[in-house]
Amino acid sequence: MSRHVPLDDAVHLSVEEATALGTRALESIGYEPEEAAAACAHLVDAACCGYYFAGLPRILEINDDPRSKQARVPIRVVRETPVSLMVDGGNHIAYYAMYKTALMAIDKAKKNGIALAGLYNCALSGRSAYYLELIARENLAGFLFCSGFPVVAPEGGARPMLGTNPIAIALPTGKGPFVFDMGTGGIMRGELALRGRLNEQLPEGVAIDAQGLPTRDPHEALKGSILAFGGADRHKGYGLGLTIQALGLMAGAALPRGNVQDYGHLFIVFQPGLLVPEEQFHRDVTELIRLIKATPRRPGVDEIRIPSERAYRQREQARKHGLDLDRKVFDALTKMADSKAEARAE
Repeated sequence: MSRHVPLDDAVHLSVEEATALGTRALESIGYEPEEAAAACAHLVDAACCGYYFAGLPRILEINDDPRSKQARVPIRVVRETPVSLMVDGGNHIAYYAMYKTALMAIDKAKKNGIALAGLYNCALSGRSAYYLELIARENLAGFLFCSGFPVVAPEGGARPMLGTNPIAIALPTGKGPFVFDMGTGGIMRGELALRGRLNEQLPEGVAIDAQGLPTRDPHEALKGSILAFGGADRHKGYGLGLTIQALGLMAGAALPRGNVQDYGHLFIVFQPGLLVPEEQFHRDVTELIRLIKATPRRPGVDEIRIPSERAYRQREQARKHGLDLDRKVFDALTKMADSKAEARAE
């Protein structure tokens, strides 16, 4: 599900058609053209990379989120030094606020070698890899930690207390960005919600119901909790998730409402040349990847892949051949997008 969804009744769209549909749908629920375009570019890229749940279906979740109905104010820097900035996202959708903050962090890191950037007062940030790839394409290294509203139970707990709290790392190489991105929940909240819409069962061992019992029913899981990733070693996923929740406080998660379990996004961006010659780093990390891919393979294994390699390949294919969208999702988005035109006609 995180990569491919079996679509029995699918609508095939070109990337341009998907982008137009998504942008119109976002504008129909009140997002300004610049914000809608930035968010939709992210969503379509996620779909191209094979993360169906993180693509256009997310617009349905955005529409259902009460924050999308609340007032937005301009994004602003509330504290700044030569190597840091704290950004109030103004309740804008995080797809947009994160993009703007990433660009500011890139600019500061290019000028001063390193940048720390915190972003708060925004939610729904999508794939961290999207922002980290922007950073790596500027020959910068980056870390991104995102805390969120509680949907994950602590190890042994029966109630959600942590976000799915992804961690992402990006490095520039001689052959393009190396990006590693993972959530610390056993399943992402967006995928859980989409499975609920499509009435699809969950994998074993990723969620519990409101009584703390294992469940594969997405509707019961939405009433209960996601579990941390890791299976028998789930305590490791829990520990990492808790650590990222704490780092979110450094990014300002508790500033708007005093809630220590809110959304916070912490960027660390720097020039590799601060530590080793930049060209040498590019050569060395490229050679490391070559050696890993050349490792003798176990029986039945065709290839050893590195993080993001599959996504990059699938992106290229999707840009050429288009995307499939579940008809239920397509119909809902079309109705949403058309509602604005109908309102104007009236």
